[in-house]
Amino acid sequence: MLNYRRTLRWMLLPYLMGTVILIVIPAIVTLILAFTQYDLLSPPSWYGFNNFRDLAQFDDILPRAMLNSLLFVLLAVPLRILGALALALFLEHRRRGVGLYRTAVYLPTLIPDVAYALIWLWVFNPIYGPLNQVLEAIGIEGPGWLTDARFALPAIVLMSVFQIGEGFVVLLAGLHNIPRDYYDVAAVDGGTGWQKFRYITFPLLRPWLILLTLRDVLLTTQNTFTPAYIMTGGDPYYATMFLPLHIYKETFEDFRYGSGATMTVLMICGVSVILITVFVVLKGWRNQNAYD
Repeated sequence: MLNYRRTLRWMLLPYLMGTVILIVIPAIVTLILAFTQYDLLSPPSWYGFNNFRDLAQFDDILPRAMLNSLLFVLLAVPLRILGALALALFLEHRRRGVGLYRTAVYLPTLIPDVAYALIWLWVFNPIYGPLNQVLEAIGIEGPGWLTDARFALPAIVLMSVFQIGEGFVVLLAGLHNIPRDYYDVAAVDGGTGWQKFRYITFPLLRPWLILLTLRDVLLTTQNTFTPAYIMTGGDPYYATMFLPLHIYKETFEDFRYGSGATMTVLMICGVSVILITVFVVLKGWRNQNAYD
């Protein structure tokens, strides 16, 4: 037993070292820089809470970036979770071609973010993009997806919905973990498909759904950078200026590292509040439904 624990510690050591080097140390440095003025050319100088005050008074883009990020999370996360759940239910049972369909669901997740953004940049092209051509074929005039402030953010949400492969795999594993005896007993009692889902599948999948929701909130907040940077640059009229992109511009284009670190701290605090809120709501919903 002692040798097993020692081996386990050695196996975990590279992961722990990577976590410290790539996450813990940068987080500490970011927190320190948030209270300094630093432009990469001169040494950092202590600035206290003035960075937070300056952002509140002089940064007119920050509220819009925060609102865009919040809207993106509120739109994308439910759609991604529901899409992964629907596909997992549809492709749960083995039949001809199901392996190909499962691969097709997971494939977009394997595409690098830059390549994925470039593909959708072509899809959303208002002149020769396939999406508008399909809409035109059925008599609908397609909008300028990425050049119209009304459709730019929904377009980014739409492209994110197709990257649900990981959630799909997790929910598929959750479905396979449910004992089939439950469904057999429900069938003997005359249970319908909806009743089986309502009283068996859904309650037993709640822990998986809660885990995926918390994970998706965390990842969705960060994954807005690449599509916004490559496809729109935050335009039109700041409609796709998300918080990670604004932090990048503030830090690496304007060389205001102190302000960029301050916004990073604000983003971490905001995401933490959202995660705690979602966890409390879902935990209460889970406990409430446990007695139904």
